[in-house]
Amino acid sequence: MSVMTPCERLCLPGRRIAVETRDDGAATLTGYAAVFYRKDDPGTEYRIFDDLIERIEPGAFRRALAENQDIRALFNHDASAVLGRVPETLRLDEDEIGLRYAIVLPPTQLGRDVAALVARGDITGSSFSFAVRSQRYDYLDGVAIRWLTDVDLYDVGPVTFPAYDATNAAVRAEADRLKAECLADWDRRRRAAAAAKSAVEAVARCAQEC
Repeated sequence: MSVMTPCERLCLPGRRIAVETRDDGAATLTGYAAVFYRKDDPGTEYRIFDDLIERIEPGAFRRALAENQDIRALFNHDASAVLGRVPETLRLDEDEIGLRYAIVLPPTQLGRDVAALVARGDITGSSFSFAVRSQRYDYLDGVAIRWLTDVDLYDVGPVTFPAYDATNAAVRAEADRLKAECLADWDRRRRAAAAAKSAVEAVARCAQEC
Protein backbone atom coordinates (compact mmCIF):
# COMPACT_ATOMS: atom_id res chain seq x y z
CA MET A 1 0.00 0.00 0.00
CA SER A 2 1.44 3.39 -0.97
CA VAL A 3 1.72 6.13 1.63
CA MET A 4 0.69 9.66 0.71
CA THR A 5 3.43 12.23 1.24
CA PRO A 6 2.08 15.21 3.23
CA CYS A 7 1.55 18.41 1.29
CA GLU A 8 3.46 21.36 2.74
CA ARG A 9 3.67 25.07 1.97
CA LEU A 10 6.38 27.69 2.10
CA CYS A 11 5.58 31.38 1.89
CA LEU A 12 7.90 34.04 0.55
CA PRO A 13 7.41 37.62 1.77
CA GLY A 14 9.25 40.69 0.56
CA ARG A 15 9.98 39.57 -3.01
CA ARG A 16 7.86 41.85 -5.12
CA ILE A 17 5.77 40.35 -7.88
CA ALA A 18 4.83 42.28 -11.00
CA VAL A 19 2.14 42.51 -13.63
CA GLU A 20 3.10 42.98 -17.26
CA THR A 21 0.94 43.41 -20.34
CA ARG A 22 1.73 41.26 -23.36
CA ASP A 23 1.46 42.40 -26.97
CA ASP A 24 -1.89 40.61 -27.24
CA GLY A 25 -3.23 42.55 -24.26
CA ALA A 26 -3.14 39.66 -21.79
CA ALA A 27 -1.84 40.40 -18.32
CA THR A 28 1.07 38.28 -17.08
CA LEU A 29 1.96 37.92 -13.42
CA THR A 30 5.63 37.20 -12.71
CA GLY A 31 7.52 36.47 -9.54
CA TYR A 32 9.42 33.86 -7.54
CA ALA A 33 7.49 31.17 -5.72
CA ALA A 34 10.67 30.11 -3.90
CA VAL A 35 14.30 31.19 -3.60
CA PHE A 36 17.44 29.19 -2.94
CA TYR A 37 19.44 29.84 0.20
CA ARG A 38 22.40 32.21 0.01
CA LYS A 39 24.71 32.92 2.93
CA ASP A 40 24.82 36.62 2.17
CA ASP A 41 21.02 37.02 2.15
CA PRO A 42 19.07 36.09 5.31
CA GLY A 43 15.87 36.64 3.33
CA THR A 44 16.56 33.46 1.40
CA GLU A 45 15.84 31.19 4.35
CA TYR A 46 12.43 30.46 5.83
CA ARG A 47 12.42 30.97 9.59
CA ILE A 48 9.43 28.97 10.73
CA PHE A 49 10.18 29.49 14.43
CA ASP A 50 13.20 30.71 16.39
CA ASP A 51 14.41 27.12 16.65
CA LEU A 52 13.49 25.91 13.15
CA ILE A 53 14.71 27.14 9.76
CA GLU A 54 14.02 25.74 6.31
CA ARG A 55 16.31 26.28 3.34
CA ILE A 56 15.98 25.23 -0.28
CA GLU A 57 18.94 23.78 -2.12
CA PRO A 58 19.56 24.63 -5.80
CA GLY A 59 18.17 21.86 -7.99
CA ALA A 60 15.30 21.04 -5.63
CA PHE A 61 12.73 21.68 -8.39
CA ARG A 62 14.67 20.25 -11.33
CA ARG A 63 13.12 16.79 -11.35
CA ALA A 64 9.55 18.05 -10.87
CA LEU A 65 9.91 20.42 -13.82
CA ALA A 66 11.56 17.76 -15.99
CA GLU A 67 8.65 15.41 -15.27
CA ASN A 68 6.15 18.08 -16.41
CA GLN A 69 4.10 17.65 -13.24
CA ASP A 70 0.53 18.97 -13.37
CA ILE A 71 1.04 22.21 -11.46
CA ARG A 72 -1.57 24.93 -11.02
CA ALA A 73 -1.31 28.63 -10.29
CA LEU A 74 -3.68 29.47 -7.43
CA PHE A 75 -4.48 32.60 -5.48
CA ASN A 76 -3.96 31.99 -1.76
CA HIS A 77 -3.67 28.23 -2.41
CA ASP A 78 -7.42 28.19 -3.05
CA ALA A 79 -8.40 25.42 -5.48
CA SER A 80 -11.44 27.47 -6.48
CA ALA A 81 -9.25 30.46 -7.38
CA VAL A 82 -7.35 29.08 -10.38
CA LEU A 83 -5.14 31.53 -12.26
CA GLY A 84 -3.27 29.16 -14.58
CA ARG A 85 -1.95 25.70 -15.29
CA VAL A 86 1.16 24.31 -16.93
CA PRO A 87 2.08 24.32 -19.72
CA GLU A 88 -0.27 26.78 -21.42
CA THR A 89 -1.01 29.51 -18.87
CA LEU A 90 1.68 28.85 -16.25
CA ARG A 91 5.39 28.75 -17.00
CA LEU A 92 7.88 27.64 -14.37
CA ASP A 93 11.67 27.88 -14.53
CA GLU A 94 14.44 27.12 -12.09
CA ASP A 95 17.26 29.66 -12.33
CA GLU A 96 20.11 30.71 -10.04
CA ILE A 97 17.68 32.59 -7.78
CA GLY A 98 14.97 29.98 -7.35
CA LEU A 99 11.64 28.93 -8.83
CA ARG A 100 10.35 31.65 -11.12
CA TYR A 101 6.76 31.70 -12.36
CA ALA A 102 4.90 33.53 -15.10
CA ILE A 103 1.10 33.31 -15.08
CA VAL A 104 -1.05 34.43 -18.00
CA LEU A 105 -3.93 35.77 -15.95
CA PRO A 106 -7.42 34.73 -17.05
CA PRO A 107 -9.85 37.36 -18.39
CA THR A 108 -12.10 36.79 -15.38
CA GLN A 109 -13.05 38.92 -12.40
CA LEU A 110 -10.51 37.02 -10.30
CA GLY A 111 -7.76 37.60 -12.86
CA ARG A 112 -8.54 41.32 -13.08
CA ASP A 113 -8.76 41.67 -9.31
CA VAL A 114 -5.40 39.95 -8.73
CA ALA A 115 -3.75 42.08 -11.42
CA ALA A 116 -5.11 45.29 -9.88
CA LEU A 117 -4.12 44.33 -6.32
CA VAL A 118 -0.59 43.38 -7.38
CA ALA A 119 -0.20 46.58 -9.42
CA ARG A 120 -1.27 48.66 -6.38
CA GLY A 121 1.18 46.83 -4.13
CA ASP A 122 -1.52 45.31 -1.94
CA ILE A 123 -0.29 41.81 -2.75
CA THR A 124 3.47 41.30 -2.70
CA GLY A 125 4.06 37.73 -1.54
CA SER A 126 4.24 34.33 -3.18
CA SER A 127 3.99 30.76 -1.99
CA PHE A 128 4.11 27.18 -3.23
CA SER A 129 2.72 23.80 -2.18
CA PHE A 130 4.96 20.76 -2.33
CA ALA A 131 5.69 17.26 -1.09
CA VAL A 132 9.19 16.34 0.02
CA ARG A 133 10.99 13.61 -1.88
CA SER A 134 14.45 14.23 -0.43
CA GLN A 135 15.77 16.31 2.46
CA ARG A 136 18.66 16.60 4.87
CA TYR A 137 19.19 18.23 8.26
CA ASP A 138 21.74 20.32 10.11
CA TYR A 139 21.71 21.38 13.74
CA LEU A 140 23.56 24.51 14.81
CA ASP A 141 23.48 26.46 18.09
CA GLY A 142 20.13 25.07 19.16
CA VAL A 143 18.50 25.67 15.77
CA ALA A 144 17.31 22.88 13.52
CA ILE A 145 17.92 23.50 9.81
CA ARG A 146 15.93 21.52 7.29
CA TRP A 147 17.24 21.50 3.72
CA LEU A 148 14.80 20.70 0.92
CA THR A 149 16.75 18.96 -1.84
CA ASP A 150 14.01 17.42 -4.04
CA VAL A 151 10.27 18.11 -4.04
CA ASP A 152 7.09 17.44 -6.00
CA LEU A 153 5.17 20.59 -6.89
CA TYR A 154 1.41 21.07 -6.57
CA ASP A 155 0.74 24.79 -6.93
CA VAL A 156 2.38 28.22 -6.92
CA GLY A 157 1.06 31.75 -6.88
CA PRO A 158 0.46 35.04 -5.11
CA VAL A 159 -0.74 35.13 -1.51
CA THR A 160 -2.20 37.89 0.64
CA PHE A 161 -0.34 37.02 3.84
CA PRO A 162 3.00 35.34 3.06
CA ALA A 163 3.79 34.38 6.64
CA TYR A 164 3.32 31.56 9.13
CA ASP A 165 0.85 31.72 11.97
CA ALA A 166 3.11 30.83 14.88
CA THR A 167 0.12 30.60 17.21
CA ASN A 168 -1.40 27.74 15.25
CA ALA A 169 -1.04 24.57 17.34
CA ALA A 170 -0.94 22.35 14.26
CA VAL A 171 1.90 24.40 12.77
CA ARG A 172 3.86 24.27 16.03
CA ALA A 173 3.29 20.52 16.27
CA GLU A 174 4.59 20.04 12.73
CA ALA A 175 7.59 22.23 13.52
CA ASP A 176 8.32 20.13 16.60
CA ARG A 177 8.12 16.97 14.49
CA LEU A 178 10.56 18.38 11.93
CA LYS A 179 12.96 19.48 14.67
CA ALA A 180 12.81 16.00 16.23
CA GLU A 181 13.63 14.49 12.81
CA CYS A 182 16.53 16.92 12.46
CA LEU A 183 17.94 16.06 15.88
CA ALA A 184 17.62 12.33 15.23
CA ASP A 185 19.34 12.67 11.85
CA TRP A 186 22.11 14.82 13.35
CA ASP A 187 22.64 12.31 16.16
CA ARG A 188 22.83 9.41 13.68
CA ARG A 189 25.44 11.22 11.62
CA ARG A 190 27.40 12.17 14.75
CA ARG A 191 27.43 8.55 15.93
CA ALA A 192 28.40 7.29 12.48
CA ALA A 193 31.26 9.78 12.27
CA ALA A 194 32.47 8.79 15.74
CA ALA A 195 32.32 5.10 14.82
CA ALA A 196 34.23 5.71 11.59
CA LYS A 197 36.88 7.68 13.47
CA SER A 198 37.25 4.91 16.04
CA ALA A 199 37.63 2.32 13.28
CA VAL A 200 40.34 4.36 11.57
CA GLU A 201 42.19 4.81 14.88
CA ALA A 202 41.94 1.07 15.61
CA VAL A 203 43.41 0.22 12.21
CA ALA A 204 46.22 2.72 12.76
CA ARG A 205 47.04 1.23 16.19
CA CYS A 206 47.00 -2.26 14.77
CA ALA A 207 49.37 -1.22 12.00
CA GLN A 208 51.78 0.27 14.51
CA GLU A 209 51.65 -2.71 16.87
CA CYS A 210 51.96 -5.24 14.11
